[in-house]
Amino acid sequence: MRHKFKIGKWSLRVRIFLSMIFVTLIASLLIAAVSIYQFGKEAKEYHEDRLERKENAIKEHINYILSTTTYPLSTENLPLIFRERIHELANIHGLEVNIYDLNGHLLKSSKAAFSIDTINNNIPPSILRVLRSTAEKRYVDLKTEEGQKFRSSYSYLKDTKFKPLGILNLPYIKDEGYYEKEQRNFFMRFGQVYSFMLLISIIVAYFLSSYITKSLKSISERIAEIRLSQINQKIEMHDSPQEINQLVRSYNALVDDLDDSAAKLAQSEREQAWREMAKQVAHEIKNPLTPMRLTVQSFQRKFDPNDPDINKKLDEFSKTLIQQIDTMSSVASAFSSFASMPAQQNENINIVKIVQLALEIFNEGFITFSAEEQSIITRMDRTQLIRIITNLVKNAIQAIPSTHPEPLVEVSVYREGNSVKIKVRDNGKGISVENKNRIFEPKFTTKSSGMGLGLGIIKNIVENYHGTITFESELGHGTEFLVSLPITDSDLPPKETDNN
Repeated sequence: MRHKFKIGKWSLRVRIFLSMIFVTLIASLLIAAVSIYQFGKEAKEYHEDRLERKENAIKEHINYILSTTTYPLSTENLPLIFRERIHELANIHGLEVNIYDLNGHLLKSSKAAFSIDTINNNIPPSILRVLRSTAEKRYVDLKTEEGQKFRSSYSYLKDTKFKPLGILNLPYIKDEGYYEKEQRNFFMRFGQVYSFMLLISIIVAYFLSSYITKSLKSISERIAEIRLSQINQKIEMHDSPQEINQLVRSYNALVDDLDDSAAKLAQSEREQAWREMAKQVAHEIKNPLTPMRLTVQSFQRKFDPNDPDINKKLDEFSKTLIQQIDTMSSVASAFSSFASMPAQQNENINIVKIVQLALEIFNEGFITFSAEEQSIITRMDRTQLIRIITNLVKNAIQAIPSTHPEPLVEVSVYREGNSVKIKVRDNGKGISVENKNRIFEPKFTTKSSGMGLGLGIIKNIVENYHGTITFESELGHGTEFLVSLPITDSDLPPKETDNN
């Protein structure tokens, strides 16, 4: 089963970069959340400890007052004992002080007389029950009124013999100003540090993502350059992460396998091509052998030494055999030309002049030649260039029906950039759509005779010089072949051409 893996529109480098920035943001948010929680916890512990310290200090002060008073120590005398001293307690310790009897009724408060009504005159029964049931005989009530949080502690006042006299209530309003200020200062400093860390993270993420993706980019470029028809280079990387090295090793192993497969495929294609060629050659050789055999058998049956026309018949017999032998010879020559191209003898030649020279062997008057320049110099084998021209012109002549009223073959040479163009156009019958894709096949031909090796040889010659050959054809209107060859060594003079 073949699986398809989808890759997002963002590159790996961008993903690594954004991932690192995202991790930095998440870490910063976690630090901020933990800091806020820690500030809240410290503030709570601070207020609990501060209330307890205040309460202990006030109790010690109250115990001193109780030990020095002249009034008998009883619940009923508590308002008299603290009539003047309760305001002293509140001013010294900075807290409001309320004293209740053992049943939760208010006896004395440090608040001014006009605001006494705002105080709870009775302790709620639920608080009394909890206070009585605790071992410490102390309870802290948490309340929120008008958006303001405060604590209110309740504990017993005892005489010198530890007998309960009343209940001490200390309302404690939280002062959040200090911690809020500290929190603001912390976040201001945190924001500065965070901005610096974010900048450093962006720089580090950029270079780290570049380092990680550099190796991957090199590997991807090599993979994109892999071709079955060429030697593929291996990748050598030493200072890369272990995962990248593993990927490189896999790529190099793939290159080795691909080279082996390409060699086997090329060998198989060569063997198949030679087998097909051998079949075609055998077929072309058998074609003339059959009429030769029939001719010999017929001559043998009808041979009469005393026949007065014996010389004429012998001459006809010889001509028939020679014609078939020439056919076999042309088949062998074509196959030889295709199988082993002659070694190139490159020289500086004038393309325009060589094309004119190649056209001189044709006697057809409808062949025309034109050139935009008198001299276009390049370096190649003169014989192979002549072979290109003669083959294309010959095919053009044969493509024009003998009954055509105005046959025409146009040959033109011109320069285009760093290439020389050779155009051969005819107004013959053209090439059918089904034959266009097979026109350069070595054994394909639309003629009644021949092996169809000509265009295959021409294509091989042109591509050996890093050129191209293309064609355009319209059925019933003609064909145009265009050969493009690179111009090289154009600054050197051409070798003189012998026209003889």
